[in-house]
Amino acid sequence: MSASPLYEQDVVELFIDEQGDGSNYIELEVSPHNVVFDALIHNNGDGSELKADVTWQLEGDASIADCIQTAKQAGFEGIELSLNGEGELSLSATDQEVRDIQGRLEEAGLEIAGLATGLYWDYPMTSARPEIRTKALDVCKKQLELASAFGVDTILVIPGAVGVDFIPDSEVTDYEVAYERAQEAIAHLLPYAERAGVSIGIENVWNKFLVSPLELRTFIDSFNSNYIGSYLDVGNVVQNGYPEQWVRILGHRIKKVHFKDYRRQAGGLHGFVDLLAGDVNYPAVMEALQAIGYDNYVTAEMIPPYTHHSKQIIFNTSKAMDAILGRSQE
Repeated sequence: MSASPLYEQDVVELFIDEQGDGSNYIELEVSPHNVVFDALIHNNGDGSELKADVTWQLEGDASIADCIQTAKQAGFEGIELSLNGEGELSLSATDQEVRDIQGRLEEAGLEIAGLATGLYWDYPMTSARPEIRTKALDVCKKQLELASAFGVDTILVIPGAVGVDFIPDSEVTDYEVAYERAQEAIAHLLPYAERAGVSIGIENVWNKFLVSPLELRTFIDSFNSNYIGSYLDVGNVVQNGYPEQWVRILGHRIKKVHFKDYRRQAGGLHGFVDLLAGDVNYPAVMEALQAIGYDNYVTAEMIPPYTHHSKQIIFNTSKAMDAILGRSQE
């Protein structure tokens, strides 16, 4: 599957009126409390393909089958699943359950775009408790196993934390110790990734760890493996840096990209806003991505969700991505 420059993407057209000139995907995360949809779209602009997607959150419970039906009704052509502690796609998921999900997707004519998880916040690879570190490894191994079964090329991984301000009473770990434990964990996991044919994408998050692009680059390069790279989150950089610099410095190491926006003046979690409402310099980000030849997914990860009319965020985001990716606003 080839890819075109990011500016060839037309998001709004496929969200609102399916044209049949590309593929569009929708990501879902099934948990006991919410469903997160992530719409991925890739078009033919010059005979090749580009991939882009958007995330929004719906209140209430929903089964994977329900979400597949919603995706189909909305005109999407695929989904990205999230591994959870319990539910239909959990750590205890069996081969039969995977086949069942694949069967539902095939019946609906949908594909799978990727696999993420939020379980690393509960089980950091850097914890002082050996049983927690072991659990983190088990989570990643299961994630790799499922990703391979679903045909996903990269999983999203959080390699631990020094501290997490937005999680009350979270463990604080000495930075050097955290670094050593994270290196040990990833080194242990890379043979599993290689056998699965799935890359480990390290996401930059608010974990007080790997806080600069230079440090993340050094961390990735220390393993000398093509099966580890960056899952770059543009919005997470803005509080303390400039995402276009991260793109340039990380270069070919970037496996996937998250788009979201952040307003520095607001600060904290309240700073996250709709795309183009914050301080991300998206023209500079796009120029940097084009310069490094990036041609994989760009995911608009939208937080916080809307309080009312939660689906509306998908349409607002599609218009913003249309502008970011240089498409006409019709």
